[in-house]
Amino acid sequence: QVQLVESGGGLVQAGGSLRLSCAASGRIFSINAMGWYRQAPGKQRELVAVVTSGGSTNYADAVKGRFTISRDNAKKTVYLQMNSLKPEDTAVYYCNAAIKTTPYTWVDEVDYWGQGTQVTVSS
Repeated sequence: QVQLVESGGGLVQAGGSLRLSCAASGRIFSINAMGWYRQAPGKQRELVAVVTSGGSTNYADAVKGRFTISRDNAKKTVYLQMNSLKPEDTAVYYCNAAIKTTPYTWVDEVDYWGQGTQVTVSS
């Protein structure tokens, strides 16, 4: 019932910018933290950035100063603005959200994942 749909990936030259979006839909009561992960070929999936429901953010060292995560709670959407892109940023990017589907206090959030969107940065 809950889906995270990503968009905005593509091919860009080094130094360019892309803006990824991930919209949550379906049976949603509340969304806690939302984040972006990425996985390059032959490497483990790594956390890129996270934003809490209160707006606090954290970034991987590799993207600090270049990427900005934000969210629009009214649209149930998380964004990742990627500037000064480097070839090493090439990966499949996945959004993640901790979502409650009921108002019951004793039910914890469940992690949901987007389908992934390819970001390729050429030299």
